[in-house]
Amino acid sequence: MAADYPHEIDEQLAGFDSSVTSVKTMLEKLMSMNRNDLLQKLDPLDQAKLDLMSAYTLNSLFWMYLVTQGVNPREHGIKQELERIRTHMNRVKEISDKKKAARLDKEAARRFVKSALYDPSDKTKKEAPKRAESTSGPTHSKRPKKDE
Repeated sequence: MAADYPHEIDEQLAGFDSSVTSVKTMLEKLMSMNRNDLLQKLDPLDQAKLDLMSAYTLNSLFWMYLVTQGVNPREHGIKQELERIRTHMNRVKEISDKKKAARLDKEAARRFVKSALYDPSDKTKKEAPKRAESTSGPTHSKRPKKDE
């Protein structure tokens, strides 16, 4: 059997066999789970991620199958299907990123900006009524009033 293929690709074939075995193990684990029970435990966004991941995985495996059969997958409909799935995966990613984004507390931001943009004239305007209140009562000045 060693004469069936060039010895230069032994290492690549061993790596491919290892990868196929790993994929087979993961698929067996995924297929052994009851899909309905799994989906009930997930929120809608995670359900969409799982469905997209499953579809992408199966289509990728089909792509590899086409390559092993000597068919150019770039000229096959599988290419458009993989692109369609990738588009939806990006859309789900955008939605999950928006969900993770920090929420803006508008009132806190307004107060923060207002205090950061301190204007000394605002302080004198606010203090002027306070000074007027404090000086409006009876005052006993030690200085005599000047006559005009």
